[in-house]
Amino acid sequence: MKFLDGLGMKYMGRVAVFVAGVLLATLPLCAQSYQAPLNTLISNASASAVISQPDDSLLTITKRVDEVNVLFIATDKHGKFVRNLNQNDFSILDDHKPPESIISFRSDTDLPLEMGLLVDTSRSVHKRFGFEQDAATGFLEHVIRPKFDKAFVMGFSNHAQVTQDFTDNPVLLSAGVLRMHDGGGTALFDAIYHACKDKFRDNPDHAVRRALVIVSDGDDNQSEFSEAQAIEAAQRAQVTIYTISTDDSGLILRGDQVMEQIAEATGGRAFLPFKMKDITKSFSAIEDELRSQYVVSYRPADFNADGLFRPIEITALKKDLQVRARMGYYAPRP
Repeated sequence: MKFLDGLGMKYMGRVAVFVAGVLLATLPLCAQSYQAPLNTLISNASASAVISQPDDSLLTITKRVDEVNVLFIATDKHGKFVRNLNQNDFSILDDHKPPESIISFRSDTDLPLEMGLLVDTSRSVHKRFGFEQDAATGFLEHVIRPKFDKAFVMGFSNHAQVTQDFTDNPVLLSAGVLRMHDGGGTALFDAIYHACKDKFRDNPDHAVRRALVIVSDGDDNQSEFSEAQAIEAAQRAQVTIYTISTDDSGLILRGDQVMEQIAEATGGRAFLPFKMKDITKSFSAIEDELRSQYVVSYRPADFNADGLFRPIEITALKKDLQVRARMGYYAPRP
């Protein structure tokens, strides 16, 4: 899913009158305030107004009107994507209430993509590391379109290291994957937290898809940040997380459960391939999903810019259809 933060537009008016003269009385000063025009900007918060008057009599009126943009997918009972639905096929709740108004609804299978590929390089994946690199480079070459999409590559063990910053060049991204070296512990939560905070700092002013694709066994043993903090960072950055487990034991281990929880909380999907060759299929499924999304824009009802989490619920009204979207977003603070 996708949300865009509000921007403020300031209107300033200043009236000052000063009259001075020898033995003359001071004349009263009059100033009149006015209602600033309302400016609508795409974002993920609702309307707020701030009026302040500093000591220098500078009158500032700030208006902010916001919209929420949500990306989601719909699948049938067989798990296949359904791409021909319209607004009337869904029910939408924001903070348990219907939106004040729906601004737009469309099927966007071709939105620009901003993506990060996070690859676990710890000792625990040593035997599978080479295969993971090959699968990841093939994925990047297929999914990133020059002059349209962009991605970065990060390896993580005890610490995270960006081996290739944002670029639209698949060759440079593949080289970034191949520059990784395995060894050390696993700080998965730290890698997610820093990727969202450092690489997705600014909220976009246009519709894009933000995603992290994580290849790991999910067995975190080195992070300073918690799983909850990592998830919150992703939700605040409006990032959907897809996880691919490298555990080939054939069992659902604790690390697999962690990967599922992170994906579900951010509107993504967890893949648990039992064979290493299935990792390539997981990458292909992610690529297909990234091109099969709907986007709805709306104004939330009864909005408060209080910095709190607002849950989102999107359900399909047609039988046997399932919807997957992020669980919600954080309102901005005033």
